[in-house]
Amino acid sequence: MKVINIHERELQAPCERIGALVDSLSSPQDALWPLRSWPRMKLDRPLSIGATGGHGPIRYIVESYTPGMAVSFRFTSPKGFNGHHGYAVVRSSDQSCVLRHTLEMTTHGPALIAWPLVFRPLHDALLDDSLAVAQASLGLTPRVRTWSPWVRLLRRLVSGGRAGPQVAPNPTLQRTASGGR
Repeated sequence: MKVINIHERELQAPCERIGALVDSLSSPQDALWPLRSWPRMKLDRPLSIGATGGHGPIRYIVESYTPGMAVSFRFTSPKGFNGHHGYAVVRSSDQSCVLRHTLEMTTHGPALIAWPLVFRPLHDALLDDSLAVAQASLGLTPRVRTWSPWVRLLRRLVSGGRAGPQVAPNPTLQRTASGGR
């Protein structure tokens, strides 16, 4: 099955500031990933082509990276996920840019069922939370979408009953919002 899944938000900020969010992925100062709500994105080295890692059961390798602009990860697991996902910053005006996450893959085997029933709802919720974290990191009011009952149930099942807060600010965001470090 062919899957194309896109999440995006127009952010009222310079593209350079939005690109810096992408550049922070998997670092101790990560200002894009919803760290407190979802499994942390971990890479075996700083964000760069060839870095390997993932989040939760999803594993990938950095396939391409243009600092301040875009990163693309090629899936290495779970089995049956053949494709890539990544973030890109797209200029929309002098005062704003779109932060876009695109997932393109084909699924086969057990992924034909696992993607629509388990992974897609969790993926969609995680990306909505990530875009809300991006807004908060830029000092904008985050648009938080409520998790569906299905996502809340899946989160309880995969987290051993500890679903965690939906969009809690990353620790670095609290310092950034107050202007200090």
